[in-house]
Amino acid sequence: MSAQIIDGKKIAESIRLEIKEATQRLRAEKGIVPGLAFILVGENPASQAYVGMKGKACEEVGFYSITERMPADTPEEALLQKVRAFNEDPRIHGLLVQLPLPAHIAEHKVIDAIDPRKDVDGFHPINVGKLVIGEKCFKPCTPAGIQELLMRSGNDPSGKHVVVVGRSNIVGKPIANILLQKQKGANAVVTIAHTGARDISVFTKRADILIAAIGKPEAITGAMLKEGVVVIDVGSNRVDDPAARKGYRFVGDVHFESACAVAAAITPSPGGVGPMTIAMLLRNTLLAAQDSVG
Repeated sequence: MSAQIIDGKKIAESIRLEIKEATQRLRAEKGIVPGLAFILVGENPASQAYVGMKGKACEEVGFYSITERMPADTPEEALLQKVRAFNEDPRIHGLLVQLPLPAHIAEHKVIDAIDPRKDVDGFHPINVGKLVIGEKCFKPCTPAGIQELLMRSGNDPSGKHVVVVGRSNIVGKPIANILLQKQKGANAVVTIAHTGARDISVFTKRADILIAAIGKPEAITGAMLKEGVVVIDVGSNRVDDPAARKGYRFVGDVHFESACAVAAAITPSPGGVGPMTIAMLLRNTLLAAQDSVG
């Protein structure tokens, strides 16, 4: 079997174009420009790169954005005050505090301080609760991106057995809750598997759709999958590779070559789920701006 490659870059580009057009309409009709604020604490290189990419994406779709950079030794209360200030800023419709934070700052306190109406990451307990019971809310960006990948690639999960490998609050738990809802783009039978399983292949071999989010390089091989499965690989793992120009490369949680031999469709890593995360962040911010109208 030759697997269909689900091109996350291409799908994300089409979503960004939709967002850009909707932003132009919102500005023309209501005089509102979606605004997204980033708070970056410390000098973490990966965090700096992520925030830079997100800021550039805002510019491309016509958003207003601002990045507040704070030193690594910023007191927790000072960060909370900055969050509260953005909560009250009418120019800002979405607020993102880049994680991880320095060890002396309690992440849950910072997340709790964000106005749920501006929580475009979808991490606030109010939005998490609404997600679980199926109410309208901001969906976390990576799980929302996975749902879009499935629908836009012609792999509607309705009635399918979806096996999620991973139980993180960022990907595993929310995507499971999204896909089991009795809603369009969901309505799946969902199993959550994780590293506590004695033999994880018992579960992976039953999947019509497999979502891998365990953070272990190439942990799932083609031998662990059934013929015709759709594979969504969330993993992005850095592995040493002397043959690579930088001495390393990135691979997913799924062994791509062996999975391609049995899968009907698969996302590459990189180039699959990753581009969708920023696209969903932009969409959440646009929704927040639209909701602010009245």
